[in-house]
Amino acid sequence: MVPSPISQLCHWLKEGVGLLLGHPILAISIIALMPDGKVVLVKRRDNGLWSLPGGMVNWGEEILVAVRRELTEETGLQFIKLERLVGIYSSPQRDPRFHSVCIAVAAQVDGTMGIQDSLEISHIEAYSWKDIPLGYLSHDHDRQIHDYLQGVTTLA
Repeated sequence: MVPSPISQLCHWLKEGVGLLLGHPILAISIIALMPDGKVVLVKRRDNGLWSLPGGMVNWGEEILVAVRRELTEETGLQFIKLERLVGIYSSPQRDPRFHSVCIAVAAQVDGTMGIQDSLEISHIEAYSWKDIPLGYLSHDHDRQIHDYLQGVTTLA
């Protein structure tokens, strides 16, 4: 018996969804460095914790494009220059919502801070390094900041 076109389409849709959901999601986080040396954190609405700006990489989107987009969407700031790759973080426990692999970068930024996505972000603040609320950051952002300050590039 030959499968109908509808049943073939359903089969391929199920296979595609399984393929997508059976793999980690790609995300980015940005250690956004202001000209005065402060680092920008955003307060998340979903868990009320401070975090680095960032988010999911869209289908068909390059990493650097996602960095620029997420920075602007969450902070209103402009990307000036990539400073360095901080690390790639892949622990299944790093994001409580789902398994995501996060590429963390440090970037020089500039402009006026302003929330562009008020559904995700409730507040933006530029912190001096000594005032960052370490131990109270969302996801694994404490580790990402620590790795940046240590000058290491992490694959974890």
